[in-house]
Amino acid sequence: MKLSINTVSQNGNNLAPLIAIIGTDGSGKSTVAEHMVGWIGRFGPAGQAHLGKQAGNIGRALAELPLIGGYLGRLIRKKSDGVNKRIDEHKQPTLFPSLVIAAFTLRRIRRFKRMLAMRRKGLIVVTDRFPQVEIPGAYDGPGFPETAKGSWLVLRLAKFEHDSFQWMASYKPDLVLRLNVALETACARKPDHRPEALARKIAVTPLLKYSGAPIVDIDANQPLATVIGNAEAAVSQVMHARGYTEAA
Repeated sequence: MKLSINTVSQNGNNLAPLIAIIGTDGSGKSTVAEHMVGWIGRFGPAGQAHLGKQAGNIGRALAELPLIGGYLGRLIRKKSDGVNKRIDEHKQPTLFPSLVIAAFTLRRIRRFKRMLAMRRKGLIVVTDRFPQVEIPGAYDGPGFPETAKGSWLVLRLAKFEHDSFQWMASYKPDLVLRLNVALETACARKPDHRPEALARKIAVTPLLKYSGAPIVDIDANQPLATVIGNAEAAVSQVMHARGYTEAA
């Protein structure tokens, strides 16, 4: 397998608009994204993309396999979760979790390229999540720590992931809708999630800059109708600025 990727920076100005919706689990980002992809169709043909890791979905799918499914599902979830906890460490993961990270990176690249293809065809794209490079180890960011310690294969996988995220992050969204939510609200909406994991994501969310893309902060503790109204108002301004008008 050739671990290489085109890392030429792209500003995306020749592509159809991209609206990214980000926030921790329990912020309502998936619900808002599903609404926005239908609503934004008034400006033109639209498409949707999920650019997250979705480790939980893969783990659940593997768990359905006969005989070894349960073991593999638990192992992938454990290794994936373990990597996300090593944000402040200066040691690369061992080989198996490194391969898991690389597999998720390849999957994310395929989704990202499909998203770009939609934009090149003229589709306005709404994404649930978006890759970021500001904070390694945080959600939708690189999983490998920035350190030179590790085996040659792990370091090569780490460089591949780093280059891949730099390439994806070079495409700035036209607008990032950042949904901010209190821990109590997120826990109430996601009772199956660990509070400490939600707290880490909530703390990181306001620190993400997405390479300087325009960001609108929305209080996701409000009723859904209010959140959606605020999102629509912000997106309308961007679409009008890009020269799009609403269909009669």
